[in-house]
Amino acid sequence: MNDQKKTFSFEFFPTKTAEGAAKLRTTRQQLAQFKPQFFSVTFGAGGTTRDGTLSTVLEIRGEGLAAAPHLSCIGSTQDNIRAILNEYRNHGIRHIVALRGDMPSGMVAAGEFRYANELVEFIRSEHGDHFHIEVAAYPEFHPQSKSAEDDMNNFVRKVQSGADSAITQYFFNADAYFRFVDEVQARGVAIPVVPGIMPIANFGQLCRFSDMCGAEVPRWLRQRMQAYYDDTASIRALGLDVVTELCDRLLSNGAPGLHFYTLNQAGLVSTICQRLGM
Repeated sequence: MNDQKKTFSFEFFPTKTAEGAAKLRTTRQQLAQFKPQFFSVTFGAGGTTRDGTLSTVLEIRGEGLAAAPHLSCIGSTQDNIRAILNEYRNHGIRHIVALRGDMPSGMVAAGEFRYANELVEFIRSEHGDHFHIEVAAYPEFHPQSKSAEDDMNNFVRKVQSGADSAITQYFFNADAYFRFVDEVQARGVAIPVVPGIMPIANFGQLCRFSDMCGAEVPRWLRQRMQAYYDDTASIRALGLDVVTELCDRLLSNGAPGLHFYTLNQAGLVSTICQRLGM
């Protein structure tokens, strides 16, 4: 797993308290040992964490590490997105994760951007090739997509609009990822599609979140996990085995790297990385 061509990255969310910020610094220090290509920082619905996203990115960069802010466009205006992009550029940021995002609670209008490809087009029109643009991919299809074909077309549009690379929603079925990559490559997509990886910490919470975001938790895994009830040690052990085996299969069969959804925790991610020999 020491192939230098593979790239690894870790995702955080901005914290709201001084205690949370301190814990995130500790998490970062633990994960920095794996020499990730970058850390990414999420962006709340409607820009609710705009300041926290930027401050976290700047703090990471101040530690000599690469960082990429997320930028979601739903519910926003061109002027607002333009201001954020200019702010990022003025701070020397050159890497962005461009997303449609979730509609802010209580908002009924999508704003001036309906889809992520429109955001990618706007970034390119405003800043040319200044930013490396990551976009999202959904091997098991976006939960709001009309059909598998429609979702595939949406992804291709994002790439044609100027995306440089993609990070997938997390999944536990490697075949879904490989099938997705084969299909988009057959449509002329040549950018790297990096698998998103979710460690299993709290299985009940994972299932609830997966049901909302369209990530499938295999029935056999649900049954095994449910059989452990509140045996957290057994749940953790099985989760580590399942996710490590998934990562190993992905990397061994050509995935360009891995992007870990850390939930601001280092423990499980560190163990998986160590097992992979990163």
